[in-house]
Amino acid sequence: MRMVERRRNVRNTHGYNRRREDAGLWSQPTLLNLCADLLLLFAIAALGWAAMRGVSSLPYFNIREVILSAQPQHISLAQLEHVARTRTGGNFFTVDLDAARSAFEQLPWVRKATLQRRWPDKLQLLLEEHEAAALWLKPGSENEQMRLVNSHGELFDADLPAQSPPLPQIIAPAQATAAMLRRHNEFAAELAGINRRVESLTLTPRQALRLVLDAGAVLELGREEDNGPLAMRIQRFTEHYEQVRARLGELRVADMRYPNGFTWVGVTPPPGAATANTPS
Repeated sequence: MRMVERRRNVRNTHGYNRRREDAGLWSQPTLLNLCADLLLLFAIAALGWAAMRGVSSLPYFNIREVILSAQPQHISLAQLEHVARTRTGGNFFTVDLDAARSAFEQLPWVRKATLQRRWPDKLQLLLEEHEAAALWLKPGSENEQMRLVNSHGELFDADLPAQSPPLPQIIAPAQATAAMLRRHNEFAAELAGINRRVESLTLTPRQALRLVLDAGAVLELGREEDNGPLAMRIQRFTEHYEQVRARLGELRVADMRYPNGFTWVGVTPPPGAATANTPS
C-alpha cells in the first residue's frame, strides 16, 4: 500500500508540472496576438518617422520665399530680407516660426509680426507697424531719454521720418503713458474747437496736469477732483476763450484750478491788468 500511494503521488506531481508548462506564454494565443500587434504598430511608426525625416530633408522643401501681406510704411525691404535670410533657417517642416517671428518684431516700427507656412516652400509675413502718436520724455531728463508712443499708449524706439508732422510731448512716468495719451486725445478734441493744439502734456510729481499749447500758452489744470473734473475745466476754458482773449490779449498762462473760474495772464496785458479772474 505504501508503494502504490507513493507512485500515485509521483504521477500527480508530474501532472501538475505539465499543467504549469501548458499555461506559459506560448500557450496563450490572445496574449501572443497582442504582442504581435504591438510590434507591428511599433514597426509602422518607426518606418513612418524615417520616411517623414527623409522627405522633410529633401531640398525641394527649403524655404525659398517670404511673401509680404502688405507693403510696410516705415521698414525697408533690405531690413526684411536680412531677417528672412538669417532667421528663417531650415525648410518648410523644420523652420522655427516663433524664433523668426521674434526676429521680425525686433525691427524698428514693427509692433507685431504674424508668420505662417505656405505649401510647399514659402512663408507668409504680416506686419503690424507702430503708429506714432506722441513723444515721451522721462520727467527731469530733458531730451536725453526721448522715445515714441504709439496709438495704443506703448513706448517704442525708432527714428521719425524727416517729413513727419510734429507730435505732442508726454512728460510722465512710463507706466502712466497710456493714460496720458488718452487724456491728450480728450483735450485735443475739445481744444480743436478754438483752433488750439496741445504741444505737451506734463504729469507733475503732485499728479497735477499741465498743458502747453501752440505758441507756448500754458494751462494749469491741476489734479482730477470730484468737484472739478479736468474735462469740465477744459470745457470752461474753451467756452470763454474767445471772449477773454479779445479783452485781455493773447494767452500766456491760464490757471484752471479755481472751482468757478480761471486766472488769465495775457502776453501783452493792459497796464495794471496783468491777470484777471474770469468766472464761468
